[in-house]
Amino acid sequence: MLIVKDLMTRDVFSLKKDDNLAAARDLMKLARIRHIPIVDNNDNFIGLITHRDILSATISRLAGIAPEIQEELDATIPISEIMRTDVTTTTPETTLKDAASVLLKHKYGCLPVIDGTKLVGILTEADFLSLTISLMEALEQ
Repeated sequence: MLIVKDLMTRDVFSLKKDDNLAAARDLMKLARIRHIPIVDNNDNFIGLITHRDILSATISRLAGIAPEIQEELDATIPISEIMRTDVTTTTPETTLKDAASVLLKHKYGCLPVIDGTKLVGILTEADFLSLTISLMEALEQ
């Protein structure tokens, strides 16, 4: 039976709660990710910021704000102001079926993977898509 640690991404990009919105936006853009776990100095998981959270905290382009001004504003907003702390997590030993059921039922895009209080990985919809493609390729052979 496959479990979360068999599929999760182990090298997770994370930020600290004192980092700012500009750092989160830049990291998402550079790493091409949509979810960033927030950890303390000991890598204990404390929250999550998503692409949707960043969009909600951004002034609409329709307001006519210049990109440079938006960047300056983003640099003043600490992640702690917009991060989610009521985040559903999973463990490395959870079955993939159970983790997939949680993602589907609640329409989550990711599940941070926690061992005790430590962030050890992240499981995303993209991980399941990769698994699906691999299984389809195996069936074709």
